[in-house]
Amino acid sequence: MRGPRPITLMLGALAVAGVAKTGSSIMNLDNEPGDLIQSAFISAAFAADSDETATAPQSCSPKPRPICETPELMLQALSEERDLLNSQKERLAERKAEIEIAEEKLAIDQANLLDLKAELEEMFDRIQKAQTDDVDRLVALYAAMKPKEAAAIMDDLDIEVSVMVLATMPERDAAPILAKLNRTRARAISRIILERSKLPGDQRLHDLKL
Repeated sequence: MRGPRPITLMLGALAVAGVAKTGSSIMNLDNEPGDLIQSAFISAAFAADSDETATAPQSCSPKPRPICETPELMLQALSEERDLLNSQKERLAERKAEIEIAEEKLAIDQANLLDLKAELEEMFDRIQKAQTDDVDRLVALYAAMKPKEAAAIMDDLDIEVSVMVLATMPERDAAPILAKLNRTRARAISRIILERSKLPGDQRLHDLKL
């Protein structure tokens, strides 16, 4: 008779090992049933989570669509901006022209004022010179008179004119005329001449008797 084949021996050994492993698993199941059940639940949960993750649709946020202006809109915007700039330039040009006109008018007014000032100063100088010439002639006339005759006229003359003539006249000519005047009038003229040399606030002419 032939002995058993090697393949038959190998299959028998594998069968024996399977039976031993099954028995060991049964013994472990009897000792720790809770751990095995918990491990089974955890494995099932991980498997379900993996399935949901794999099957869940990926949500993607919508990307904003780029705004692309058409050439017509761009040309219209450029045209409006150009019109606005032209309008601003026109307003600035008008304002500049108004300022230039105002400056020219101001320069003309200043020139006219300067001319008027020069005319008034010239007129004042002529009037003052004429008054001085008139006073000089009047003083010369009274100085050429006899003191008694000059005093008789000054007694009836306006007090301001008498003061002006006697104050302008040299002392040697004014003294004889003043001596021939009415005493009250002579005192008044003398006091006025004295007070005129003082400041306006220091003058005392309110109780003057003529």
